[in-house]
Amino acid sequence: MLAKPLAFTHTVTERFLRYVLIDTQSDPASPTCPSTEKQKNLGRMLAAELQAMGIADAHLDEHGYVYATIPATTDKQVPAICFCSHMDTSPDCSGANVKPQIVKNYQGGDIVLRPDIGPIGGLQGGRVEVPVIRTADHPALADQIGHDIITTDGTTLLGADNKAGVAEIMDAAQFLMQHPEIKHGTIKILFTPDEEIGRGVDKVDLKKLGAAFAYTMDGESAGCIEDETFSADGATITIEGVSTHPGFAKGKMEHAIKIAAAIVDRLPKDTCSPETTEGKEGFLHPIGISGALEKASIGFIVRDFTDEGLKEKETLLESIVKGVMKDYPRSTWRMEVTPQYRNMKQVIDRHPEIVDYAIEAIERAGLTPVRGSIRGGTDGSRLSFMGLPCPNIFAGEHAFHSRLEWVSRQDMEKAAETIVHLAMIWEERA
Repeated sequence: MLAKPLAFTHTVTERFLRYVLIDTQSDPASPTCPSTEKQKNLGRMLAAELQAMGIADAHLDEHGYVYATIPATTDKQVPAICFCSHMDTSPDCSGANVKPQIVKNYQGGDIVLRPDIGPIGGLQGGRVEVPVIRTADHPALADQIGHDIITTDGTTLLGADNKAGVAEIMDAAQFLMQHPEIKHGTIKILFTPDEEIGRGVDKVDLKKLGAAFAYTMDGESAGCIEDETFSADGATITIEGVSTHPGFAKGKMEHAIKIAAAIVDRLPKDTCSPETTEGKEGFLHPIGISGALEKASIGFIVRDFTDEGLKEKETLLESIVKGVMKDYPRSTWRMEVTPQYRNMKQVIDRHPEIVDYAIEAIERAGLTPVRGSIRGGTDGSRLSFMGLPCPNIFAGEHAFHSRLEWVSRQDMEKAAETIVHLAMIWEERA
């Protein structure tokens, strides 16, 4: 559907370039919420900027969540909708001392992140790896001709995951506050900590938030709307071996570490792993092994788009363990499975208008909608099962969790416009 263009004076890029300078890396080893106090530095800035827009209730709570409400501008009874992004960056790559740089009017080809260093030098005359975003590895660059591409200098991640989403929501919020003539219902804003370590909604107060439906702004390519995620379990195999003095161990010792290694060795080689699957295929993935002679454990994550697929992979794991343990008759084992999150499609399909309105908003922003699935989870996965149905809309972020992360200025602007159109559509349909 063609829509009248919004008279947007965008602030999204300026905001984004400021937000990425704040180190907000989360820490899975920390028991606190937020896991790192430095996440609150960005939270305080966002709350202050929202208040400066005239959003009186904007605040950062003790757990590191930012809440805010844009009041309705209509007399209609419109469901309150929330836009959500996370403030933390991944522990996989440093987010400190980010140095963003902009490739203006990109005309194709590889992007060299540090053209100031040559291929030779550094470590005793050894070769230095020059960070390059290669078109062969990043086919999405083909859609970015003429765009302004924001990257790092190749020494840190960028933080587009998910500060692009944060900046887009802030840009849209400012536009709505400056244009009260645009009709919309109550808009809720939520910025969360610790999404990257799976704890993004652990302390969220949904009653205080007061939204009926929500959207995370945490997707990749422009135009994408994702209403499906993996379902996820964790599995732990614990092995109790047989210990004896190594000098007198023949025929007696059953080494728990070796048993654990044998289990890992018997996992499928050509399928059912992250490195051999794509699309709607799930996997069984060992993430840690620890122990000693007498006792060892292996941690797994299990992923599939259906609950039946999860069960199949857990049954496969159990059969592998039983097969290995036949060779160790005096050792024992146990398997514990812990549910982590479920495919949000199970909830979102009960409310098809959530995705339908998002598709229309993307079209009104001048983009072609692409409906997809996430080979992972989002805050929206858990929010959906907590009673807040929450699909995921594109933020424009690419190559996240890496030094090659990048985002397009134009894609971020389209995401901000999509948010505004979406707010308008909910009011129109009420």
